[in-house]
Amino acid sequence: MAAAVAALALTASCGAGMSETGTSAAGSPPATPTAEASAGPVTAEINQLRDHYSQQIIAIQLTNTTSGPVTVHGASVASPLFAGTIEWPGTPGGIVLPPGLTKILPAQLPAAECGLQTGPVAEGPALALRLAVGPGPESAATLRATDPYGVLSRNNAEMCLAQAAAAVAGIRLEPELEVSADGQSAVMRLTIVPRSTPGAVNPGSTGSLTINRIDRTILLEEDPSAPWPRSVSVNAGGASQQLRLGIRPARCDPHALADDKVGTLLPLRVSAGGREGILKVDAGAPLRGRIHEFITAACGRQ
Repeated sequence: MAAAVAALALTASCGAGMSETGTSAAGSPPATPTAEASAGPVTAEINQLRDHYSQQIIAIQLTNTTSGPVTVHGASVASPLFAGTIEWPGTPGGIVLPPGLTKILPAQLPAAECGLQTGPVAEGPALALRLAVGPGPESAATLRATDPYGVLSRNNAEMCLAQAAAAVAGIRLEPELEVSADGQSAVMRLTIVPRSTPGAVNPGSTGSLTINRIDRTILLEEDPSAPWPRSVSVNAGGASQQLRLGIRPARCDPHALADDKVGTLLPLRVSAGGREGILKVDAGAPLRGRIHEFITAACGRQ
């Protein structure tokens, strides 16, 4: 698969202070430079923060390997996995990378290219940099970024699966939560509304999908007294369905809620449009709040 290409506008800044834009990645290991990257002032890695999973936002993670600050004015990544460039738009004055520091530039993913099945990319994306050192003119350099967790391929696969499923039916979690009398379990409702015709969303759709099973999350697991359904078939033009999902807390340690980023994204293992994978259904703010309240109360009674 062709490597992704990124273009970054950078200037060396000998006296600039820390910019307040961007996100510091303090505590994270710096990106591992390749042979091409070793000669450049910046190394790069593609990553993704947990709280950005449902928003299709990735992190362009840059590390300054020089002894002086470097200012970043903009960054973009071009990949055959996506229909447009992946851009951190920059801010007035840019952001400063102090020596040895790694910072994260959030970049929204555009629409995924779903014409072919994707697998892990053999090498990281290639980044082309425009540099201006001191008062001199801009110069060009090329380096390899790492994508150690396959962020671009994973997001492409997830977005294409979601597109294939959406061509067949709309799937959502209702905002209400039914809590049992003893407060130890509850019921969520997953609503499935088939499209009248699959071609309205995706002309290549087969018109059917299967929810093979539902996985637990870091916060929620199946209530054994109300098992979650398996092998649920959905066809475009068919009748709507509502699945009742009995839940109970998966964890009761204080950090489970305090650090929660993905605990209310319900993972459905789905087959649709010749693809198989996990479709994550976001609970939404009202249900998320009710789930957190339920877990707090249920764990407090134990």
